[in-house]
Amino acid sequence: GGAFLNSARANGYSYFESAPFVFMGSLMWEYFAETTQPAYNDIINTTVSGALFGEILYRLTSNILDDRTTGVERFFREFAAGIISPGRAFDRLLQGKLTRVTPKEVYQKEPLNMTLALGAHWFNKGASFGTGSLSGIFNVHLDYGDPFEIRPRKPFDFFKLRIDLSYGKNVGTKYLDNVIGYGLLFGKTVHTGNLEMLIGAFQHYNYWDSRIFEVSALGFVGGIITKWQLSKNSSLQSAFHLGFVPLGASNSPYIDFVEEGIQGRNYDYSGGVEAKFESTLNLANMGQVTAIYYLYRLYTYVGPAGSKLIGIFKPRIAVKLIDNLSLGFEYLYYH
Repeated sequence: GGAFLNSARANGYSYFESAPFVFMGSLMWEYFAETTQPAYNDIINTTVSGALFGEILYRLTSNILDDRTTGVERFFREFAAGIISPGRAFDRLLQGKLTRVTPKEVYQKEPLNMTLALGAHWFNKGASFGTGSLSGIFNVHLDYGDPFEIRPRKPFDFFKLRIDLSYGKNVGTKYLDNVIGYGLLFGKTVHTGNLEMLIGAFQHYNYWDSRIFEVSALGFVGGIITKWQLSKNSSLQSAFHLGFVPLGASNSPYIDFVEEGIQGRNYDYSGGVEAKFESTLNLANMGQVTAIYYLYRLYTYVGPAGSKLIGIFKPRIAVKLIDNLSLGFEYLYYH
């Protein structure tokens, strides 16, 4: 799905103009490239998630590409962008843009803050703190764009994305622990004294896949992001989102499909609503304190009839050591 959107964007279409290409590409794949019957969930997921990740990849590669450069710098820029988005690189090859040199910048670039974290991860036994198995964890957190700059907004001028990877003997094959993110579809920024706000509509992607629980939800929500400047170097930034989940899934003890001897789906298909609250206190040069809470109310589409109320609470603290290096602790409570 992301590749379909990237190809459309690389040929000059806007985000909303590119979305139909993702839907038609998914439909084409379902009908002509698979031997099984077309699946509704695949068409929805490929279209919605593909549009989100395709635009994120397009924005990231636009930050890397610079058609004003030549030589070694140009080669590595094109190479890095090609690794991130092969579809866009192929389109650039066909269009002659891989070697084209322009006198000025041609791609929209936004501020990008990337945080990398490496550490240890304990899977507690139930809610008993500090027990259970140990694994390694690595995560990448991207903050793209300035949500508090007053300007006309285009889709995904601002987005957040976090990816967590786990490794250890008790993790099994669930290396991709979670992928969580959201991007702005449209909105407006307003300033009132020391308070800055972005009010708008957002697209959410939620994917959790640990050996403890599995939850996924695609969301379209209304939201407000605020920043209150407490002092010159300290601020409180918060966000609240509430909206519709057209497609979700969660593991169920009542589902255990095995097809041709291969373990299959152990989750139901569902939809409903989601809410998210996050707040971060930035304390000058000391560090950060963050609290995030996700809440999903999912009603089963396919599977045992019923509904689920799922909550995930994540407090986090990071203490600044030197420059851009911090030491932190995060806890996840699922219920």
